[in-house]
Amino acid sequence: MKIKRVEHIAIAVHDMAESMAMLENTLGLKLDYEETISETKLAMYPVGETSLELLQAKSPDSPVTEWIDERGQSLFHLCFEVEDIDAALVELKEKGVKLLDEEPKPGHGGSRIAFIDPTATGDILIELAELPEGH
Repeated sequence: MKIKRVEHIAIAVHDMAESMAMLENTLGLKLDYEETISETKLAMYPVGETSLELLQAKSPDSPVTEWIDERGQSLFHLCFEVEDIDAALVELKEKGVKLLDEEPKPGHGGSRIAFIDPTATGDILIELAELPEGH
């Protein structure tokens, strides 16, 4: 598996507007884009070759809601950009690594993503993402 970089660091937040204002007004970061995927609203802020991703739940059933209920507003996951997500998942399965996603699913910015089970990564949620061409 070829990991190209840390693609983003995701933070689960209570209030998207408040968190966006903090990043923009306090740290001077510029919003790249916002989108909603499933029951989660997200905002991406580039920082060098990586981004900060803010996540806010849109429903009480969201994994982000569960996370905030258990841990409060905090780091949610790390995302690594991989060259070939299909090959990465095959390699991880061959190594016996437990996955939350056996197959890639649609993700942020047109990417294909999959999550590794935190029980296999020292209780850290790790996302793998293959970005679309030219991104």
